[in-house]
Amino acid sequence: MTRIELAKSGTISDEVKRAAQQEGISPEKLRDGVVCGTVTVVRNTLRPINPLVLGSGTRIKVNANIGTSSSQADIATELEKMRISVKYGADAIMDLSTSGDLRAIRKALIEECPVAIGTVPLYEMTLRAREKQKSVLQITADDMFEVIEDHCREGVDFLTLHCGVTRQSVERFKEVNRLAGATSRGGTIMMEWIHCNNKENPFYEQYDRLLDILAEYDVAVSLGDGFRPGALYDASDRAQIEELIILGDLVKRARLKNVGVFVEGPGHVPLNQVAANMQIQKTLCENAPFYVLGPLVTDISPGYDHITAAIGGAVAGMAGADFLCYVTPAEHLRLPSLEDVREGVVASRIAAHSADVAKGHPGAIELDHEISRAKIALDWERMISLCVDPDKARQYRKSLPPSENEHLCSMCGEFCAIHRSKKVAVHKD
Repeated sequence: MTRIELAKSGTISDEVKRAAQQEGISPEKLRDGVVCGTVTVVRNTLRPINPLVLGSGTRIKVNANIGTSSSQADIATELEKMRISVKYGADAIMDLSTSGDLRAIRKALIEECPVAIGTVPLYEMTLRAREKQKSVLQITADDMFEVIEDHCREGVDFLTLHCGVTRQSVERFKEVNRLAGATSRGGTIMMEWIHCNNKENPFYEQYDRLLDILAEYDVAVSLGDGFRPGALYDASDRAQIEELIILGDLVKRARLKNVGVFVEGPGHVPLNQVAANMQIQKTLCENAPFYVLGPLVTDISPGYDHITAAIGGAVAGMAGADFLCYVTPAEHLRLPSLEDVREGVVASRIAAHSADVAKGHPGAIELDHEISRAKIALDWERMISLCVDPDKARQYRKSLPPSENEHLCSMCGEFCAIHRSKKVAVHKD
């Protein structure tokens, strides 16, 4: 019995009780969200971790992408990226490895990572085809489902699958005049497979088969956006919306099969279109949890795309997004370093918290009040301990010369506004 079936029976499981306490909402509210699909609880039954909870009434979560590439395939480095991501507040990790021993990398991550792990099985399908001296365009539906079942059996908590890249949506893509084309790796693999084989996407055509596998392990499906815009020019076009309509139908079918589901979204979106994109998704997908990459609100910021994504992520979260995928400063330029990963997670964590405050999520603003109390008391250590990145804040504080007054900062010194305002405040009429 999946957790959705359990919730539909009226049962409040121990998992739901723990998750509700973690989210600061009632177990009944969380259970009801699971029943109607506005909340998705993500955890493979084989993994003893706290679940990832996405959706209505819950705290906005952050995902960190890691993974090898043809230029760097070192398990130790990816494990360290995972540790850094979790340390700085990532709620989930996606292993996007495309080179090396993918099964060994996945096994190492699953064994050590304390948060939910997602994968994109299409990447491994490509490598397995290569091992057989075949092209990924030659793999069969059975080959695809074999990899999916392996990932579930090994303990992966959620899978990104591009089920909405169909013959119909590919035709729509051909009709639009995109500047950046399609920029989803998994989406373009599936698009090319459809084009070359003149067949329907097996994930779409055999969607019930897919859901049966996922249900066996209570694995959630992240419905990937193969046609997400990779440039502001392409935002909110017909190809993007066509796919979203298809994903809305697949959301309903997953719910009927009692499989947890959430929907991936853009991408590169102008700031004035971000809120509308969230509202369109929530409408077309019946308020399923929404997972966004950024979104990036300008194309001019390579080297600073973590900032661009944080701006878009805060607005998206305030407008309804439930899950932010981090973007690092290295986006569009190279594989991220350990420091890039840290900066990406911190930026997304700030965006998520800002949106939680704006939405009035229980307890969110109390953290801001607590750090403000520490600032006013000039309790530096307390303030630093509450920061999103205590290590960096402490490093700045320690950079002061030994002669600096420990109660002041080098910005204001004797002109400290806190000191002066306190002198006035004590002389109340």
